[in-house]
Amino acid sequence: MPIGIGYFAVSFAFGIQAADIDLSPFQAGLISLMNVTSAGQFAGLTVIAQAGTYFEMAILQFIVNLRYLLMSAALSQKLPPDTKTVHRLGIAYGVTDEIFGISIARKGPLDPRYSYGAILSAVTGWVGGTVLGASAGAILPEKVVSSLGIALYGMFLAIIIPPARDEKPVFIAVISGMVLATICRYAPFLRSLSEGMRIILVTVLVAGCCAALWPVREEESGVSEDE
Repeated sequence: MPIGIGYFAVSFAFGIQAADIDLSPFQAGLISLMNVTSAGQFAGLTVIAQAGTYFEMAILQFIVNLRYLLMSAALSQKLPPDTKTVHRLGIAYGVTDEIFGISIARKGPLDPRYSYGAILSAVTGWVGGTVLGASAGAILPEKVVSSLGIALYGMFLAIIIPPARDEKPVFIAVISGMVLATICRYAPFLRSLSEGMRIILVTVLVAGCCAALWPVREEESGVSEDE
């Protein structure tokens, strides 16, 4: 529910921006339903507004959303080996930063039913907020719309603080990620890279180092040696 509410607030701002480039509430809602990605959708609006090509849109979305490839690979390791393809595809549809966070933090194997519940709450808030935001248009003051985005950062904090407080490796990973992300944002060469590419570099480096220093045994990940 916190994720759904947070998504509603952020997508409301997206809906208003979609209305600013003359997209209807239905069109904006369909974009949110088919994508479910804040960074990708906000970036996509820029391409649409500038009448960019499909090729530009494809390359942009590939780079911005490339981090979901890593998240999906990690989640696949938590699924029982006999999980059907249809369930894997269903879970893949709803892989977002927040859903990945609560899914990867669960102990033991990942039950597809848990993922579907999280996805339903998130997508409902995301699409609902988009449609209402697009319907509201420019009625609300700009400061009010901007303040709605604070909820997204609140969700991130709610996801990382509990495990970081209880587990030292998670705490070190969070701090290291923050430090490296800051360096990548301001370093002469790294700052020229796209935000999506910087996220990939930081994720691979931090996750790789933490996996090497604190490997998780198969029985701890919920998958037995027989499986």
